[in-house]
Amino acid sequence: MATTTPAFKALSALLTYPTPALIAVLPEIKSLVAAQGRTAEGLLRPLLNDLTGRDLYDLQEGYVDLFDRGRRTSLHLFEHVHGESRDRGQAMVDLAAHYETAGLSLAVNELPDYLPLFLEFLSTRPEDEARALLGETAAILATLEERLAKRSSLYAPIFTLLLALAGDGATAGEPAEDAEPADDLASLDADWEEAAVTFGPGTPGDGCSVDRLRTRLRAERRDARHGAV
Repeated sequence: MATTTPAFKALSALLTYPTPALIAVLPEIKSLVAAQGRTAEGLLRPLLNDLTGRDLYDLQEGYVDLFDRGRRTSLHLFEHVHGESRDRGQAMVDLAAHYETAGLSLAVNELPDYLPLFLEFLSTRPEDEARALLGETAAILATLEERLAKRSSLYAPIFTLLLALAGDGATAGEPAEDAEPADDLASLDADWEEAAVTFGPGTPGDGCSVDRLRTRLRAERRDARHGAV
């Protein structure tokens, strides 16, 4: 993979809700993916073909079923760390402030911890910084990759590629023990009693530095894995 910036932008787009606008830019996304090499192109070809060839309403229904109807495969990073605790609200504020400090403005309806948005943010950062920050979410990414693969989802290879992009910057997490309980709501709720992760704006002394941001991300590498039942 030659550069991270186009890869982050392409993967961010592929993880968004399927819309006519997304379908319209698929040729451009395919070109960006092809530029990353044969491995990336081969891994993503089934998803790209599916997005190109299937009815849009079917794509949208499948996306909602996969990502929006439960926490186990949620694309909101803090779901896998804070659940519905109060800490998540402050973490959202801190992350939004960090985006704004870096010059990324949020739309009214966007949550800062939405993975496609995080990837869009990374696409604006220097390569070393982007890889390092992505690496701090490796435990969440690996857990999502495993859960999606067990469902034979065409989205799973995106997480394989994200982990590859993180490379040496990826922080190790404990292996997920993912038994995928069917409809045990009590078990699902219990999954998310996890430790705090926050992002912070300001100077290196008050939370905006890359090192501080990485430190605050690190808590998830254990807690997200322990959230797998």
